[in-house]
Amino acid sequence: MGPGDPVLAIDIGGTKIAAGVVEPGGRLASWGQTETPRGLEAEQLWRTLDALCTNLLAEQRIDARDGLAGVGCGCGGPLDWPAGLVSPLNIPAWRSFPLRERLQKRFAGVTVRLHNDAICMAVGEHWRGAGRGRRNMLGMVVSTGVGGGLVMDGRLMNGATGNAGHIGHVVVDPSGPFCVCGGRGCLEAIARGPALAAWAQGEGWRPGQALVTAKDLADDAAQGHPVGVAAMRRAGRALGIAIASAVHLSDVEVVSIGGGLAQAGPLLFDPLEEALRTHAGLGYARDVPVVAATLGKSAGLVGAAALIFAADRYWAGD
Repeated sequence: MGPGDPVLAIDIGGTKIAAGVVEPGGRLASWGQTETPRGLEAEQLWRTLDALCTNLLAEQRIDARDGLAGVGCGCGGPLDWPAGLVSPLNIPAWRSFPLRERLQKRFAGVTVRLHNDAICMAVGEHWRGAGRGRRNMLGMVVSTGVGGGLVMDGRLMNGATGNAGHIGHVVVDPSGPFCVCGGRGCLEAIARGPALAAWAQGEGWRPGQALVTAKDLADDAAQGHPVGVAAMRRAGRALGIAIASAVHLSDVEVVSIGGGLAQAGPLLFDPLEEALRTHAGLGYARDVPVVAATLGKSAGLVGAAALIFAADRYWAGD
């Protein structure tokens, strides 16, 4: 291991599993991904991840023992941090799965660090994206699930169990739909991609079609489909309400949103802004900019690498 060696970065979510090689300056040099398998048992899912990482390192001719600065991983939550026992709500095969321990055994002799995938996205955006140069930001992921991470005074906030910033389970509608977390009316229950697509189908969008996605919904909304437009407004409003509460509480300078649904652009961000400005009454909260993640889909991988490269700011688990 040398000062110029890259990090193997991993991003595990309900839709995809990605792995990348990230250089010390934060550039994503190469990457690969696969859809998150459904219906697999815990060990089968682990083997899918292992094969993705093994193939990537082989393609890049990187020796796992001598050619890596470390392994950084983001995984859907909740999780037991820093031990790295993961129980992703949207990956039912893993319940208290010892992911950090398994990665450490796989990459023996190499530093392995693991955090929530949305936190890694927030870290990536703070390190090399929309939050660069700012001391306080909220990063969010809106995809299969909704999560977030907080950087305050230039350092990542972990919380007691490593789940600080989990904005997806802020309640935005007390009489709203039940959430996979066991609560009701959570932001995630309304704005996560599968829930939004299911709501739209109930309103007459592509009725009876299987395997429709939030991307399909956003594409139809972009073509003016009234239910698609209404769905984006529904998600945007929920996001705006949650962000209003979050910025009042945390006094951040910027909010960065990544994940697949963030690609919807003004269809999502216009109603978000409208709801945010309606519910953010105090001056310091009213003018906080909300932007799409500068790093796009690579934010989570870059943030996972920052757990190794910029540990003084983003890692407190050792």
